[in-house]
Amino acid sequence: MTTPLTFSKPKRPFNDPVSPPPSHPAFIPPPTTNNVNLSVPLDVILPGADARIAQAKAMVFHVVGDSGGIHGTQIQDGLATVMVKQIEDSRANHKPAEEPLFFYHLGDVVYFNGISRDYPVQFYEPYQNYDAPIFAIAGNHDGDTRTRSGDAPDNETTLFGFLQNFCAPSPHFIFKHRPTMTQPYVYWTLDTPLATLIGLYSNVDGQLDGQGAFEQQRWCAQQLKDAPIDRPLIVTVHHAPYSLDAVHGGYGDIGDAIDRAGKTAGRMPDLILSGHVHNYQRFTRKTTKKKKITYVVAGAGGYANTLHAMHKMGKDPATNKKIAGPFQTSRPDVKLEYCNDAEPGFLRINVTKKAIRCDYYTMDFNDNPLGIRDSFTITL
Repeated sequence: MTTPLTFSKPKRPFNDPVSPPPSHPAFIPPPTTNNVNLSVPLDVILPGADARIAQAKAMVFHVVGDSGGIHGTQIQDGLATVMVKQIEDSRANHKPAEEPLFFYHLGDVVYFNGISRDYPVQFYEPYQNYDAPIFAIAGNHDGDTRTRSGDAPDNETTLFGFLQNFCAPSPHFIFKHRPTMTQPYVYWTLDTPLATLIGLYSNVDGQLDGQGAFEQQRWCAQQLKDAPIDRPLIVTVHHAPYSLDAVHGGYGDIGDAIDRAGKTAGRMPDLILSGHVHNYQRFTRKTTKKKKITYVVAGAGGYANTLHAMHKMGKDPATNKKIAGPFQTSRPDVKLEYCNDAEPGFLRINVTKKAIRCDYYTMDFNDNPLGIRDSFTITL
């Protein structure tokens, strides 16, 4: 009997947070690196940061991904306004322990192909009043060079725009309000007095390395092993290991790669932050009796500029009701704690020696701030 041809990936059960991998995942090799000196102390980028953190006994920063406003920057602008106000209010009230020191972008800075000419409109202008550093990891749209219907021809090599704006040899002004960043590479480590942030590059379809290669995998394991044991580990990667949305789902290759690195290093992250899915989800996963890892999807940073454009949570076919947290997934160790597929938003993270506190702030599609929708604490 002849097997019928199929032209789409297998449909996953609604309660499975990991999607089947594509048959032929796209992987575009990034520019080569020697994997030397891919770590940067925060104090180098932001002089005086270590002293400020020591005095405040806390480190606050913003996080969100998928902000590129190719369909219009109203939502991106609105979220940026709220983030700027948090900085200004902390200064006006003389509360340095509450002042966000930087913004960490989870990828897909510029749609659809990360071309350098789109950075002024989609990145620099929306954040022109954000006067703190903006760090980033690259997302699939930052590295993808494939032409889509309606795209202008892509005449730049993969990641060219991202490298030019985030990994410049020295800071310089491409746009008048903000200099370029000097991160060492598309995957890199930010060393701070209170946390180590290891940023990964998950390429176009959610892989760290091409077939038969292990360069980034080995680098990640070494970073986990070398990270100071007296502070928490935060891993950032664009493709989410877990997601219960109805479009993408989670990327098992990424979750497996982090697990392998953790096993090699003898240490797992405390928090894993991702984007790619245009909504907000928070999962907890039990790895041992005493260890839980928190996984957060925060990809509602502005690209989804209408309610329709948000990625909706999957539906139970038996009841036709959308998944809502808390929800036990089909994987016994993974539980969805909270989700929001109706409002754009961003994370404000506060790290102390005792805990990581995360607050998710949202707004509606008319630029009205709605305050904190989710709040959780990871005790260290």
